[in-house]
Amino acid sequence: MKIEVIAQSRAKQGSGASRRLRHAGKVPGIVYGGNVAPLVIELDHNNLFHAMRNEAFHSSILDLVVDGKAEKVLLRATQWHAYKQQIQHVDFQRVAADQKLHMKVPLHFVNGEIAPGVKLGGGIVNHILTEVDVSCLPGDLPEFIEVDLSKLAAGAAVHLSELKLPKGVELVSLGRGEDLAVAAIAAVRGGGSAE
Repeated sequence: MKIEVIAQSRAKQGSGASRRLRHAGKVPGIVYGGNVAPLVIELDHNNLFHAMRNEAFHSSILDLVVDGKAEKVLLRATQWHAYKQQIQHVDFQRVAADQKLHMKVPLHFVNGEIAPGVKLGGGIVNHILTEVDVSCLPGDLPEFIEVDLSKLAAGAAVHLSELKLPKGVELVSLGRGEDLAVAAIAAVRGGGSAE
């Protein structure tokens, strides 16, 4: 999925300039990384707010267009207002096609309702992890990783080593020798099927 973000470069910096931007419906931000100097930018708040509601925006390579010039970036950090639904600041990192990156990717769980531990044993699916750290080249970055629960019995778990990963994608935790559980089916107390 191609996601384009429109921004403008800005000359004025500092907390006063940022406050004026926010009052004008803009979000201050920065683009850093690569062999280029950091660039301070401003973005339209409403467009950015609605784009950030899309899960893929947080785990995809984005096309950031600054003053008509496009470059590939990742969303790295977002600062929110303490009690308003208002983005205060965003950080983007430039991406080089030939350099591996570390990124958190969401997990999508499927077939939990037909798992033997749920359908026959009356168990409940317990999502232990909702995202995983991956290492890959930008072109191989998945939008999400699917976790199939269709064969899971009551009391059983799916571990990181059992996930089907796209080509070129590695799990950072497995590289450290950590084969964490991703999801499990907990048996309902008292046995029998849940109503």
